Amino acid sequence: MKIVVHIKGETEQWREALAKAFPEADVITSEAPTEARLNADYLAAWKPPEHLLREQIQLKAIINLGAGVDYLLRTPGRPQGVPIVKLRDAGMGELMADYVLYGVLYFYRSFDRYANQQPQAHWRPHPVVEKSQWPVGILGLGAIGTRVAETLSQAGFPTLGWSRSPKRIDGVSCHHGDDGLNHVLNQAQTLVTLLPDTAETHGIINEKRLAKLPDGASVINPGRGSLIDESALLAALGAHDTLGHLRGAILDAFAEEPLPEENPLWQHPKVTITPHMSAPTPLNAAIDQVIAYLRAFEAGEKVKTINPSDGY
Repeated sequence: MKIVVHIKGETEQWREALAKAFPEADVITSEAPTEARLNADYLAAWKPPEHLLREQIQLKAIINLGAGVDYLLRTPGRPQGVPIVKLRDAGMGELMADYVLYGVLYFYRSFDRYANQQPQAHWRPHPVVEKSQWPVGILGLGAIGTRVAETLSQAGFPTLGWSRSPKRIDGVSCHHGDDGLNHVLNQAQTLVTLLPDTAETHGIINEKRLAKLPDGASVINPGRGSLIDESALLAALGAHDTLGHLRGAILDAFAEEPLPEENPLWQHPKVTITPHMSAPTPLNAAIDQVIAYLRAFEAGEKVKTINPSDGY
């Protein structure tokens, strides 16, 4: 068995871990000579370059070393018909849930308002409403979205989830379809976007849908930058000297990354920006999952793969 590994900054760590798990295998990195990389059985990669995909002609599977497969699916040269698996949670769910819970509490407990008051030395406590009056909408109920929704529900917030197909999650009011999306938007005091990047989700949070959110609602996007129309979000937030429809936004993912210095989101007083760090992949948990995938493929067991036409 030959495994080629590619993940910027961590390739050697992955190579060593997989070589230890499969001592009989030939585990090499994408930096090895071309001749050594050819005829691999598996490619374990995150954002592989086009040439690395084109040179592989007998892969049994591609293992995407992350939860999002949009980059891989868009890369020219990807061998057609080769099964693709991705990391599902692999420790990212807990980190994402922490990030989102912090974001919800940030608005729920008025930390945004206190931050604005501090430069003026303005001492003004804000009332705390019942959690039952602060519904949170989660768009995207995959493995990570489900973990986030469960965490918020357990924290006492009414949690509404939306997905493309029907889902059932204990403690979460699940919805699907256009009517379901409208219902979630109309109710959500905080909206969280965790959908995959597909043709159907591109720009799904646009001017029309932002307008459906209650006045004073907030938005948290730790998912994909393509989900939100940035110009529509800026308009909904309002100019620096106007209130705007939305109270604020916490954004971790953007259409262009790194976010350009001239992007107006950087300077907007109602926006908090983080550099796509909401759920970094925990190395040990991810490696364990990849090892399980490889063993399942080699044993001929059924493995849940992604559907390239759906994008997840």
